[in-house]
Formats: sequence, structure tokens, C-alpha cells
Amino acid sequence: MVRKLSGKHLILLIVLVAVAAAAGWYLEGRVEPQDPEEIAVLPMGSTVLEGQDVIDESRVRSVPLILHPDYILDEFNYLNPSNLIQAILTGTVHVPISEMIEGVDASGRSTVSGPGSLRVQGGRLVVEEPPTFLWAYKTPYTYGVKRKDGLEIVENGKRVRFVPAGSISNSTVPHRYKSIDRIKRWYRRADEGDRITLDYQLSNFSDGRLPVPPGMIEELFGASALEYMENYPSGSPVMVYTDDSRRVLVSSAVSFLGSYPEYDDNKRAFNARAFAEAWNGTIIPPGSEASGKETVRFTESRDPEAPGGYASHGSCPPARALRAIVTSAGMPLPRGMTWEFHAVLFGFNPATGIKVRNTGEYPVLIEMWTTGSGANTRIYARLYRLEPAWGG
Repeated sequence: MVRKLSGKHLILLIVLVAVAAAAGWYLEGRVEPQDPEEIAVLPMGSTVLEGQDVIDESRVRSVPLILHPDYILDEFNYLNPSNLIQAILTGTVHVPISEMIEGVDASGRSTVSGPGSLRVQGGRLVVEEPPTFLWAYKTPYTYGVKRKDGLEIVENGKRVRFVPAGSISNSTVPHRYKSIDRIKRWYRRADEGDRITLDYQLSNFSDGRLPVPPGMIEELFGASALEYMENYPSGSPVMVYTDDSRRVLVSSAVSFLGSYPEYDDNKRAFNARAFAEAWNGTIIPPGSEASGKETVRFTESRDPEAPGGYASHGSCPPARALRAIVTSAGMPLPRGMTWEFHAVLFGFNPATGIKVRNTGEYPVLIEMWTTGSGANTRIYARLYRLEPAWGG
């Protein structure tokens, strides 16, 4: 037999609900709203990928369920079995996060396509979409410091381990940028306390996000970013992400090697091809300065007028082509070059010694290649401006 609810009981129930609601409103007015940064699983400025967890559930505040039974209807709670079980067993429920997040789904994962950046904006925890062009700079992260009996490994300014001299190998020392043989040669010749750079990070991002250590670069930005870093000197800008963009041809040039047999035309042709290889594919973001690849080598020819008696002849014809496309685009004369026929200054490496500064609004891409052989080698150069596909 079902007992009817008496008038007194009904009034009591209404009073209890009213008191609970009033208490909830009172507490909400007295307690500071939770700082969105408190619930983040990563530091602000971290790079996050689509589907990556960005919320630490254990840091989300809980309140008595009786005060806010409506909170159980928030997606963060009713779609998460563990949160429902918590509400049943403890009588407490997580405060809703739907009004505290942006670019994050109800389960606390990023919904932003591409390498987003974790921020706090307008009182919300936000995964910010990456810009159309995102770049950073290759900077040292891991050093080896010579000690009396071995190599001290220092990462991001902190000593992480010591490797005895006899144990220096591929399994104990980072060797992506320098071979183990080269590291061992350095160790034999170095004085105690000298250091050698072993690995690099990406830092000084164009959108201000946090640096990315070596072990995370490929995961966050792909193998192409890491490959670019391997080819270019420390301090170089690295374009790590581009969204929907287009290439606009700005300038082009052709140069001819010609014959100077006194400097060996075959060596000159080798250097012309090396110059083109060093600069081909170089991307220079706006406001940045960049050189060619450091992994390209040049050969020398005897020249009594050159400092030291030798010079990398054959690099001037491609340098003239590079100079032409850069200055035709409104950029200044590259460092390490002259306006003369002999375009490369003595003492400047044709790849890493020459610096091109992009004074434009958008990134630029340099393409260089050669055809022919010997004195008949031709050098081609093009400069493209990279623009958002939706612009213009």
C-alpha cells in the first residue's frame, strides 16, 4: 500500500530544497570561482595535439550533490562513469567545466586540429588554434661537458647523468647532430670543462608558446621539422607548421658559371651545385634572418689573392642569382655578400656565412637548382612569398 505524502511532509520537503538551493547560491557567492589554470594537466603555453588530454580531473572542484543535483547533468559528469560513481558513493559532484573550457571536449581532450597551444583567456582554459604560419628557432638543449674521467650530460641547464670516457657510445650519448666518432675526437682534444652541443630544442615560438624539447619535436611537428633542424645551423628559424597557404612567385634569376680554368672548372661546378643545394628549400619567416644548410660542403681552389691562399671558387655565380632574387623582392643585400661581380666576401662560408633577412610581411621560400656540367653549368633561383590561401 502506497502511503500518501502528508501536507506537513510536503512542506518540509519544499523547505529542505529551498534551503539547499539557498545554501548553494550562498556558497557560490562566497567562494572564488576555480582558476581554469588549476585544472590543466600541462603548463600554460604547452603544445597540444587534437585528442590529447588537457584536464586533470582530480583537480576539478567537487561540491555536495544535495546542493547542486543539476551538476550531474553536465557532460563532464554524466558522460564519465567514474564521475557518476563518485557522485553516488561520496555524495559529491564535480563542478561543471563546460563554461570553463574552449577547444576542449566534455572528456577534457583537445578538439583543435594541428598543434594547438594551451592558454587561459577570458576566464577559460583554451586550446588556441595554431596560426597559419608557426615557426620557432633551433637552440641548444643538451650539452656534453668534459670531466676528468668522462662526459657530463647537461639537459636544459640540469645535470642528468655522467658517462665514463670508455662508455661513450650511441646508447649513452645523443648523436643525432654529431656522430659518436666526432664526439670522441672532440673529447680527446678538449680541455676539462669544455662543452659540446649534443642536441637542440625549438624555442622562441612566433606565438609565444613554451619551448619544445628534442624528444617531443617529431611527435608534435612531424619528421620534416626535425629533418630541417638537422640541416641548418644553431639559431636558425624553423617553420614547424603551415595551415592552408599558397606560394606566390616574387622573383627569379639565372646565372652562368663560365670558364676560369686557373681555378679548375670542375671544382667550380661542384661548388655551384653545392651552393644551390645549400640554399634550396630555405624558408625565412618575416622579421627573421637565415642562412643555408650547414650539412653541405664546398671544395677549395688555390688562389694567391685569397686569405690563406685558397677560396671556394664557383660560389659567386649562384650567389649573384641569390642576391638578385632577394634584392628584387625588396630585401636588403644579404650579409656576407657585395654588389660586385665577386659576390661572396672572402672569409664567409657560402652556405652558413651568408645571411638573408626577410623584411616582408610573410615567410619566403628560396628554390635553387642547376643544370649542365663543368663551365656550362647554369644556376637557377626563385623566391616565393608564402601567403594564407584565403588572403588576397
